[in-house]
Amino acid sequence: MQLRYSFRLYPDSGQRTALAEAFGCARVVFNDAVRAREDARRAGEAFPAAGELSKKLITAAKQTASRAWLGEVSSVVLQQSLRDAEAAYRNFFASLKGERKGVKTGAPRFKSRKDKRQSIRFTANARWSITDSGRLNLPKVGAVKVKWSRTLPAQSSSVTVIKDAAGRYFASFVVDTDPAADAARMPDTDHTIGIDLGLTHFAALSGGTKIDSPRFLRRAEKKLKKAQRELSRKQKGSKNREKARLKVARAHAKVADARHEFHHQLSTKLIRDNQAIGVEDLAVKGLARTRLAKSVHDAGWSAFVHMLEYKAARCGRTLVKIGRFEPTSQTCSACGIKDGPKPLNVREWTCTACGTRHDRDHNAAINIKTAAGLAVSACGAPVRPGLVPAQREETGSHGFPPEPCAA
Repeated sequence: MQLRYSFRLYPDSGQRTALAEAFGCARVVFNDAVRAREDARRAGEAFPAAGELSKKLITAAKQTASRAWLGEVSSVVLQQSLRDAEAAYRNFFASLKGERKGVKTGAPRFKSRKDKRQSIRFTANARWSITDSGRLNLPKVGAVKVKWSRTLPAQSSSVTVIKDAAGRYFASFVVDTDPAADAARMPDTDHTIGIDLGLTHFAALSGGTKIDSPRFLRRAEKKLKKAQRELSRKQKGSKNREKARLKVARAHAKVADARHEFHHQLSTKLIRDNQAIGVEDLAVKGLARTRLAKSVHDAGWSAFVHMLEYKAARCGRTLVKIGRFEPTSQTCSACGIKDGPKPLNVREWTCTACGTRHDRDHNAAINIKTAAGLAVSACGAPVRPGLVPAQREETGSHGFPPEPCAA
């Protein structure tokens, strides 16, 4: 399995200038590739091949006066920018043909120097290295200081240098992990669990535990509003506006980082303690169009479930998704009777069939675990709610002749 490890970079002033030049050159080559493709499309000609674009937009362009500055950065960065353009067109055409899963992607667009996120990629051909002192040595940039929060499990095949909207620099390494080492990290366990994700509590576990929702965005809303208000009052194009923009970006980055850390810690704990996990396949896009949109985005359910997926695959755990239309909140986990839909303000209810008092979230978590096939009896056989026989007055046609259906 390939994983990505990100570490914070602290370049000095000269290295920041060199990185800015590399970002700009990669952007120009990408835009030239998109322009060449668009010119060929308008002329009704075949799209130029990657090798032809490389000779024309990089090798030959360096010999001209208008593109001579392309030689000041690593050629690997420029080649990877061309590869990114090719990948963007492949994804676009695959999306048009219906071969690519997910939402349809649009045609590649020109990159702007005003884009707040910039990135360049160095492969092994660039001969980047990690020095004995722990610095990241990049060609034509220098040895950049790195904050190593952990050690890399294996040699990386490439490194991507990213500058985000808050002005921070990161080094992202792609690493191939060892499946045997991953399996040894977390020994097998016999625990299984069902998780009901929500807004009142971030997660309710079938074991009875409830995890409070941190609500990072809601807690930082007052500070964000103040920073955004100060930004709106600054003159466009001024240095003070750029300072205010950085302040807003850093405030949002702090919220996103806190949420990301919370998701990582909780998902790792659940994967470590349980052999199998059942979750519900929530329609996050649909919920994000309701009045609960801000709270839904603040919870970050999709990112959390994605972490559970890849961590379960890495550590040999089982993750089962049940359908979003499964009536987990309407079914009694004790007798299996479907008691009907209930408004969101009803947090506790009593089953009309068996009289069991249920907590809404805890009951849903148990039903998710059962629907995922993770509940077991004493002998180890899967347990699901048994079929409930219909009442006598609810069965049959009651002696009335069947009427023909209207066309």
